[in-house]
Amino acid sequence: MRKIFLTIVLFSAIYSQNLIGQDDQRPRARDLGIEVGVFSPGPLNAITDVAGVLVSHVTLKNGDDINTGVTAIYPHNGSIYHDRVPAAVHVGNGYGKLIGVTQIRELGELETPILLTCTLCVWQVADAMVEWLLEQPGMENVRSLNAVVGETNDGSLNNIRSRPIKNEHVRQALTTAHSGPVVEGSIGAGRGTRAFGWKGGIGTSSRVLPESLGGFTTGVLVQSNFGGILTINGAPVGQEMGRYSFKENLHPNNSPLKDSEIFDWDSPDEGQGSIMIIVATDAPLSPLKLERLARRAIIGLGRTGSFAGNGSGDYVISFSTATEVRRPRGHSVLQLKEISNDQMSALFQGVVESTEEAIYNSILKATTVSGMGRTADAIDLNVLAKVLRRFNVTPPN
Repeated sequence: MRKIFLTIVLFSAIYSQNLIGQDDQRPRARDLGIEVGVFSPGPLNAITDVAGVLVSHVTLKNGDDINTGVTAIYPHNGSIYHDRVPAAVHVGNGYGKLIGVTQIRELGELETPILLTCTLCVWQVADAMVEWLLEQPGMENVRSLNAVVGETNDGSLNNIRSRPIKNEHVRQALTTAHSGPVVEGSIGAGRGTRAFGWKGGIGTSSRVLPESLGGFTTGVLVQSNFGGILTINGAPVGQEMGRYSFKENLHPNNSPLKDSEIFDWDSPDEGQGSIMIIVATDAPLSPLKLERLARRAIIGLGRTGSFAGNGSGDYVISFSTATEVRRPRGHSVLQLKEISNDQMSALFQGVVESTEEAIYNSILKATTVSGMGRTADAIDLNVLAKVLRRFNVTPPN
C-alpha cells in the first residue's frame, strides 16, 4: 500500500496570518461594504463573540490527494459531559450523516463538543473523540457518551475514500480550541468544500441585540459545501458571474461549467451539496426555543441563494451557553430560568443575519484549492465588486 505523508497544520488565531488555507488579503463581507441586516455584529463578528465558545481547526493537505480536516466547537471550557448545555437540531434537508442527533432531540442537551469533518470520516472522528473524552478526569465510570459529529462531502477535491482523518488529528482539534478570532476559508473541515460553484469553507458571524431587546449575542459558524444561485444582499451574483444551478440545462451550448480545469461537477449542478450550521447564543433558552432558533438559520441559508437541493444535507445545531439553563449531571431537580416567547423575534432576526453573513464570509475568505485533478477557484473579487456596485449593494467608487 502506498504510504501517504500528510502535512498536518494546526491552526490558532495567533498564527493564522501565515498559515495555509487562510489569506489575509482576502476580505470578509464587511471589508467589501456588504452589511447584512439591521443588527450590529460583535467585536469579532464570530461565533466566539458568545462568551465561552471555543473553536479550533486541524487541516490536512497533501498535494493532489488530501484536502480535508476537522473543526471543533466547544460551548464552554469545562467538562461538557458534567456541565451540559441545552441544545437542539433542525434538519432542513436530511441527505447527510449527523451522529448524535437522536439523543439531542430526545434529551435536549449537548454532552460533548461538536466536531465537523468530511463525510466518510464521521465515524472514526466520533470514535476518536469518545476515546479521548473517556480518558479525561472524572470520566472513569462513564458507560454512555453521545458524540456529536457533522459532515459535508469534500470528495471532489479530497481522496475521501482513503478516510485520512486519524485519532491524532481529532485529539489536536479537541486540545487546541480557543476563544478569540476564528480563522475562515479553506481550513479545517472546510479545506475541500465548494459553494455555489466556487471554493467554499468555514465562515462565521455574530449579532448583538441592543439592551432594549435583551442585549443577547448570537453567533454562527458554517461549513459551506452546497449549490444554488448565489445572491448577496439581493444582488444576483451567481447569474451575473455565470455560475448557478441549472445553467447547463438553460444554456447547454454556452456554459462555463464544462471547463473541468476551472470547475467540475460530478453531475449537472442542481443545488447538490451540504452545509453544517452551528448556532450559539448566550440567551437563556430551552431546547424547544433553541429548535425554533435553529429553524430560522435556514432562512439565512435561503437568502444566500440555496434551495436545499435533493442531494443536499442541511443541518443546524443550536445551543445556549447561559448559566441559567445549564444542566449539571447528577442533579435530580433543575431550576431553570429562560426568556419568554415574546422575546424570541429579535433573536430570530439575529440568527438569520448571522447565518447569511457567515456563508458570505466562508466564500469570500476561501482560497483556490486543487485536488483529485480538479480546481475549485476562489471567487473573483474584482468581478464580484463590479456586480455589487451595479446592484447598489456597495457604493460606487
